[in-house]
This record gives sequence, C-alpha cells and structure tokens, in this order.
Amino acid sequence: MVRQPLTAAQIAAGRRLGTALRAARGARGLVEVALAAGISPETLRKIEAGRLPAPAFGTVVCLSQALDVPLPDLADAWLADMPIRQAS
Repeated sequence: MVRQPLTAAQIAAGRRLGTALRAARGARGLVEVALAAGISPETLRKIEAGRLPAPAFGTVVCLSQALDVPLPDLADAWLADMPIRQAS
C-alpha cells in the first residue's frame, strides 16, 4: 500500500499539534516526557518541531496521558483551521 503524501493542511495541523504538545510540556524535560509516553526523545522532538506531522494515534494518546492533557484538546489543536468535511 502506497501512503498518500500529506496535504499542506495536514502539515499545518501537525505543526499546531507539535506546538500544543510543546506548550503542555512546559518546563518538563523532553526525555522525561518521551519516556513517560513510551516513545523515543527523538520522536517527541520531531513531533514538537512539526517534522513528524502525522504521528500514530497511539502515540498521541500516550502523550496526552503523559502530559495530562485531555485528548480532545489535542484533537482540537489538530483540527483548528482544517477544512470542514461533510459526511457522505
């Protein structure tokens, strides 16, 4: 299966998610949060920098728990400014 390239809107959404995660991390160390979420520090660094704009759902869930940020808040960050899709 070939993965479709991300759209500009999806890349922007990933940057918003990364910004939200970085803000939620605050003064906590990147390594501390990454290990608490069960991911590598490099993965968290890439997500926060927007270089990994579409992290796996499980990764976002684990980061939500590690940072004590409700998952809907992270979803809102991702969805802000995304084009509205109508149900088919």
